[in-house]
Amino acid sequence: MTFRWQDRSLSADERAESVLEQMTLDEKMRWLSGPMAIPAPGEAPVPGALGSAACYPAIERLGIPAMQQSDASLGVGNLANVRPGDNATALPSSLLLGAGFDPAMAETTGNMLGREAHAKGFNVQLAGGANLIREPRGGRNFEYISEDPLLTGIIAGHSVKGIQSQHVVSTVKHFALNAQETGRVLASSDIDEQAMQQSDLLAFRIAIELGEPGAVMPGYNLVNGEWASENRHLLQQVLKTEWGFKGWVMSDWGATHSTDKAALAGLDVQSGSNMDPEPFFGDPLRQAVEQGRIPAERLDEMVRRQLRSLFAVGAIDFPATPGVPIDYSAHRLIAQRSAENGIVLLKNRDRCLPLALNLPRLLVVGGHADKGVLSGGGSSSVTPVGHYAEQGAAIMGVAVPKVYHPSSPLHAIRCELGAAQVEYLEGHDHDAVASQAAAADAVIVFVESWNTEGQDLADLTLPDQQDQLIYAAARANPRTIVVAESGGPVKMPWLDEVGAVLAAFYPGSGGGEAIAGVLSGRVNPSGRLPVTFPQDENQLPRPAMTDPTTTTSNPGEPLRGGVFHVDYNIEGADVGYRWFEREKLNPLFPFGYGLSYTHFTAHSLQITQQDARLHASVVIKNRGDRAGATVAQLYGRRISDPSQTWRLAGFQKVMLEAGEERTIPIGIEPRCLAAFDVSSRDWQQMTGDYQFRLADNALDEGISLSLTVTA
Repeated sequence: MTFRWQDRSLSADERAESVLEQMTLDEKMRWLSGPMAIPAPGEAPVPGALGSAACYPAIERLGIPAMQQSDASLGVGNLANVRPGDNATALPSSLLLGAGFDPAMAETTGNMLGREAHAKGFNVQLAGGANLIREPRGGRNFEYISEDPLLTGIIAGHSVKGIQSQHVVSTVKHFALNAQETGRVLASSDIDEQAMQQSDLLAFRIAIELGEPGAVMPGYNLVNGEWASENRHLLQQVLKTEWGFKGWVMSDWGATHSTDKAALAGLDVQSGSNMDPEPFFGDPLRQAVEQGRIPAERLDEMVRRQLRSLFAVGAIDFPATPGVPIDYSAHRLIAQRSAENGIVLLKNRDRCLPLALNLPRLLVVGGHADKGVLSGGGSSSVTPVGHYAEQGAAIMGVAVPKVYHPSSPLHAIRCELGAAQVEYLEGHDHDAVASQAAAADAVIVFVESWNTEGQDLADLTLPDQQDQLIYAAARANPRTIVVAESGGPVKMPWLDEVGAVLAAFYPGSGGGEAIAGVLSGRVNPSGRLPVTFPQDENQLPRPAMTDPTTTTSNPGEPLRGGVFHVDYNIEGADVGYRWFEREKLNPLFPFGYGLSYTHFTAHSLQITQQDARLHASVVIKNRGDRAGATVAQLYGRRISDPSQTWRLAGFQKVMLEAGEERTIPIGIEPRCLAAFDVSSRDWQQMTGDYQFRLADNALDEGISLSLTVTA
């Protein structure tokens, strides 16, 4: 049988409409509300489901395949081992991807994720985390990219583009201001409109413009007192009307709170209906349409948007079929290269790194370095075959282990550095560590901080006396190198006593090899911090988090306690490094910071205005004796507005051979220099004098110039 939608000369909209016209009401309803497709103990599996976040049934008589949805941004998830023994490649955390400042790498890893998902039979990937990191203690920060809207938007957009190139729809999430986890289902993120548009919403808008995701997922939180999943201002006015978003809006699992209000606010699909008090978009929605409370045209729109997105990425023309062979070795190498691209060298006293090859004795300590590299917890957790796990947390009634990906740094160091002797200590006995450290040529201490969905960190201190472990090693041997595996910033009271520090975040499959490559010098580090590292919590807009202990924290639980409000107007649009500048605070490490094994200089910064757009270029030279990459960071501000902080307006990563000099173009995002006018609902760039700074990080003075810009 042939169908009109099979005519590929038609637009995605036309093809979607041709299917919609032939669908029955029952077929439409089955695509609007569905349970989590990971059955709880004693529950029957969802019919037709592969075992994942969700499955919406095929419309076989029309030739439309089932919609199989999988978590998440960091790889194809297998929560609760629902697909027993299924292997998957674990990408580095999104924070580490952000540290690469590399849109091409984001697209490459997205392409790999989409390819792996498609080969497993999935045609929707719940990826694209694009929230700004407003709270460094946030439990899901490792799923997000940075504290800056431009960097976040560009990297998220290219990641989505890569995923969708493989005929898999990608989401962007969690729209919007999902900055904390503890109490998340009753936390209201409160902020005024202009500040929201110039920060969190700008990140999402750039990501959507670049990646054209097929779906958007709101967060669990409320925004200005309205749950994100039924926030008409965000979903209907901003996303669908002002931005012209053509895809569908799906709730997070257990995040739907109503039928009429949510449907009329712009929510198209209730995800995880078995975790909500009732199937709001099931029979209650059908009755609302029959009674005229919700127009039948609105129900058609909900389905049309889904079909359009599936056609737009080729998910219907090229249906995903499980069982396609996957080259996990090649995918692991992509993950490794991504980690190598993002690991940040924070300190390197007296060229402690790179380590010389074939040293007599190295000591490796802590962090389960003999087993693997740490990953974040929750729905984004990826469990490759051979991983090591410890007890973690329980989220939405499902046990979430603390997973170490099977890429042992200890094994990689032995292979990469060729030392005559490489000893390993778990690090529990600090006296034993000090004793062996004194006899080693160098000591590599792995420390860890575990972040997970569903709960925030109490503070930024390394847990389990790891600070004391570092002191013990460093006081016995000044050539102590600290490798921090974390979901965000950590405090470093021992910083002055160690020789070198690497921020590896969560480096994924191949992370051990990536770390060893940086230690040996095979990889010249080029990562730059995507978040500011504060000296301590007192430097933050909210030194103490608003984390109530008497309020429901996770979906699927009866709501208890009332809505509580988190005031993000404290910093407003000045998130991260902008807050530190505004308040004249000196962080431990600024946004954009990172060292290299070579030395770069920049000169001849030029900025011109052509056709109402700004264009920049700068000459960069590698003055060292080895090849390396650097990130040209261009910050700008309007001189006549003393309240305006420096904003990242453009960036470009470039690889240069030793001694090579090159002119580098840098695109400038005009909205980073403009203001959002709430009354006109548009961006306004004022005519006037602007100052620009080409810098190594947000605090670096760099080289600057001033320019009169015409609006």
